Amino acid sequence: MVLFLSILIILISQINAQPEFLYNFCLNDNGNYTANSSYHNNLNTLLSNLSTNTQIDYGFYNFSHGLGNDKVNAIGLCRGDVKPDNCRSCLNDSRVLLTELCPNQKEAIGWYDNCMLRYSNRSIFSTVEILPSFFKWNNGNATDADQFNTVLTNLLNGLISQASSGDSRRKFAVGNATGPAFQTLFGLVQCTPDLSEQDCSDCLLGAITEIPRCCDDKKGGRVIRPSCNIRYEIYRFYELANVATSSPPPTMLPLSPPPTDSLSTEGNSSNTRTVIAIVVPIVAFVVLVIIIFICLRMRKSWKHIEDEAESGDEIRSPETLQLDFATIMVATNNFSDTNKLGQGGFGPVYKGILSNGQEVAVKRLSGNSFQGDIEFKNEVLLVAKLQHRNLVTLQGFCLERKERLLVYEFVPNKSLDFFIFDQVKRAQLDWERRYKIIGGIARGLVYLHEDSRLRIIHRDLKASNILLDEMMNPKISDFGMARLFATDQTQGNTSRVVGTYGYMAPEYMLYGQFSVKSDVFSFGVLVLEIVSGTKNSGVRRGENVEDLVTYAWKNWREGTGSNIVDPTLTDGSRNEIMRCIHIGLLCVQENVAERPSMASVLLMLNSYSVTLPLPSQPASFNSRRSLSANAIHSEEYNSGATKSSSESQIQSVQASVNDASITEPFPR
Repeated sequence: MVLFLSILIILISQINAQPEFLYNFCLNDNGNYTANSSYHNNLNTLLSNLSTNTQIDYGFYNFSHGLGNDKVNAIGLCRGDVKPDNCRSCLNDSRVLLTELCPNQKEAIGWYDNCMLRYSNRSIFSTVEILPSFFKWNNGNATDADQFNTVLTNLLNGLISQASSGDSRRKFAVGNATGPAFQTLFGLVQCTPDLSEQDCSDCLLGAITEIPRCCDDKKGGRVIRPSCNIRYEIYRFYELANVATSSPPPTMLPLSPPPTDSLSTEGNSSNTRTVIAIVVPIVAFVVLVIIIFICLRMRKSWKHIEDEAESGDEIRSPETLQLDFATIMVATNNFSDTNKLGQGGFGPVYKGILSNGQEVAVKRLSGNSFQGDIEFKNEVLLVAKLQHRNLVTLQGFCLERKERLLVYEFVPNKSLDFFIFDQVKRAQLDWERRYKIIGGIARGLVYLHEDSRLRIIHRDLKASNILLDEMMNPKISDFGMARLFATDQTQGNTSRVVGTYGYMAPEYMLYGQFSVKSDVFSFGVLVLEIVSGTKNSGVRRGENVEDLVTYAWKNWREGTGSNIVDPTLTDGSRNEIMRCIHIGLLCVQENVAERPSMASVLLMLNSYSVTLPLPSQPASFNSRRSLSANAIHSEEYNSGATKSSSESQIQSVQASVNDASITEPFPR
């Protein structure tokens, strides 16, 4: 009998026991309370009201109770797909267990799968808090880790924009994407909805950067913070039906009550049912006929679109953009000098107006240009497939007789170098615009490196290849020297080094080795130029002349980073400017492996919660100059800046003498 009672007591205790937290913290930093004290009573009252509140059905509770030092603040947050009854049940379990595990601490936090509960004697509302935090991960490794991580990053970044734009009741988003081997990835992101859109985005972006630390190459993981959390798996772990119905119902006007003197009878009701039985099928049939007719009419249009989408890498895809030479002749007024926009190593660029009134920029390749038919077709294939707001758009091309022309969208504000290196015009670029330009270039490169169907390395990123539209949004141009990669390739070698001296990474100049990190190096130089308003080729300080990268490194190391900043920048956040210099120096590090990816750079630019590592010394500009004097062919091409032919000739001579550029020898 005694044994039976013992077993019964154990079973009852297990049934009534609270489920364990995923994780919890009892924080001692803000002091302790004693049993039956005012703080203790306020805490019990607050948590009891929170977990029994039936007026809130969107899963977020932020309440306070008490005054002065005895005031308690609490936040309860349920996962966005959890039903209200389950939410309250989860918070009630949290209330019981958290006060048991942390019986005296004034601040504590605990997480279940479905909810989080935290309380404190300090203000915790509308504030981003990333600590304390914890990770969990799936022990299984992902298939094709690189592609898996790329798909995962894109998925979570897309969900962040959805969640952060939520309202004050819910900042939550879920979604899925197809990963390697047709595997589906499911993702979830959530913030406490008292955060602003920017704070929510920053918190989630910071959580994403923790994935390599906790869950690198794993097929599932979580990063949990007090203010936000992310999770991904290769199976659906959220209730899709609840997500679909989680938004508040639309406001409905109340139905008018039937009049009290209604004459409706059973016969009347019968007539109504008869009318409905006749009318509804007829209406349904008519609607069905209309839908079938519309589908048949649109079928050819959809077929045409699908055919274009499925045409793949074949040259016939861009041939749909092909224009005849006569059309371009008319558009450019027979390539008149008054229409000329610029002159570069590949040939002149002209403004044109097509017959439909559209303004375009026509790049007419020189007969002596190094860009032959192969490079020309390469550029057509690349640019025709690229669609991004920070990339210049290809409108058409011409390959007729001996003429080879590319027709781009016309960008009215010319190129970045036209402004940033001009003593007068650079004043038009305040810090807000410069920061916007830096971010736009970074987004364009992330697209080229990771988000486009094909991995593309630009290899000639520079200020003159950044065009500015009417809103001063940057557009990366001139893919003539871009190297096309299959998606699993990360670097390549070439015996023909092409690019612009001062922007080229040392491993590319010296050994012909290029990768996405080559573009990262060029981006770093470009960032330093944008911040300083100075060309990398030479910074004159008194009698001394040194390159911008070396000058920036010395000043940053000595704590005099303000010396680098363009003196015309009288506005803008000093911290933001210094952070950009820091990021620029990280990009120009000599060791390829130490340079961040462009995706990481974009996170650094968008989120102050991302801690920046210390940069190592960049490659010496002078040593690169002497070592590479016999290895470099530099071509200048400015599709946006207006230059006379004499200016271009002078520039060409300077490039040969001062920039140690030597024409590549060819066999006789």
